[in-house]
Amino acid sequence: MKHTPRLAAIVLGLQLGLSSAFAHSAVEPAPRTDKGWVDRQAAFNATVASMGSKAQLLFIGDSITQGWEGEGKEVWAKHYAHRNAINLGIGGDRTQHVLWRLDNGNLAGLKPKAAVVMIGTNNSNGEDNTPEQIVDGVRAIVEKLRTKLPETQVLLVAIFPRSENFSVQRGKLAQINQALRRVADDTSVFWADFGHKFLNDDGTMPRELMPDYLHLSKKGYQIWAESIEAQVARMLGDAPVQDSTGGTAGNDVSGEWVLTIPGPDDQPVDIPMTLKQDGARLGGRVARGADKFLEIADGQVQGDSLTWTLRRDRPDGNTMVYSMSGRLVNGKIKGKSETTMDGNAISRAWTARRK
Repeated sequence: MKHTPRLAAIVLGLQLGLSSAFAHSAVEPAPRTDKGWVDRQAAFNATVASMGSKAQLLFIGDSITQGWEGEGKEVWAKHYAHRNAINLGIGGDRTQHVLWRLDNGNLAGLKPKAAVVMIGTNNSNGEDNTPEQIVDGVRAIVEKLRTKLPETQVLLVAIFPRSENFSVQRGKLAQINQALRRVADDTSVFWADFGHKFLNDDGTMPRELMPDYLHLSKKGYQIWAESIEAQVARMLGDAPVQDSTGGTAGNDVSGEWVLTIPGPDDQPVDIPMTLKQDGARLGGRVARGADKFLEIADGQVQGDSLTWTLRRDRPDGNTMVYSMSGRLVNGKIKGKSETTMDGNAISRAWTARRK
């Protein structure tokens, strides 16, 4: 049949409209057909229907999120069961599958205070999707949550690193995370990036945290829970859960502080101090003059207690060693410094406040 110019234009316009409805697979909502997925999706909808407005917290993602029911079940019981949380993670899911689920029952009747989202690693396999496309897919999920659940705050978690050593795929995920950070507005959408905690100092990934270099162990889930606890508690408006050391999870002391300690004339002296906490390890430095610093060594965090050592070289060639101990109380640190000078023990009380 011969098309008239007008009909040809209409057909072309229809074709272009259909082809551009979705720019790429990562943003095109799509279900999966395997029985395990279909059954779990149906189970989600049943759970959602039964909990309704009682649900306060959602976890949305793939097999790493689903793993809260496996290796992470004890951590989940401690951190999230009492918060009426729902796990909406399905192994193998990509952004397009999550988008479909959010339109097909996973959010029906819910009014949670917070949703934790970590998705995208399965889109990064091979040449399946480019970094730009994966960012689009994750962004589409956040936008859908904001549209369907306007009162819900979203905590977007950076995609975890994967593979034992440096790799092209790990680099791809790092690029994606750099762009995803821009999705957070720190008003309704917040950002959490603690992937470095799953790596050794040399960049390798320890099997004790990710046995297959992708999925978390119990200890890995503990790191995840404690890394977001302060943000989750703030979103929910409840008390933070105690961490594995017996202190308050989420009370990370990392940041800039002002340490106040008596000087030689017993008058208080303010000294800039930087603390860097990584789980139970504590690092950082304390200013010594305008452009010199003493590095924190042997730093440890045990609950609300902190200990570390400072070493200062003296003009006579000797080294003074300061044993520092303190306790975090209502956002401030109260502590004691002990050292020996010329055979005499010296002890000083000190305090520190955030700068």
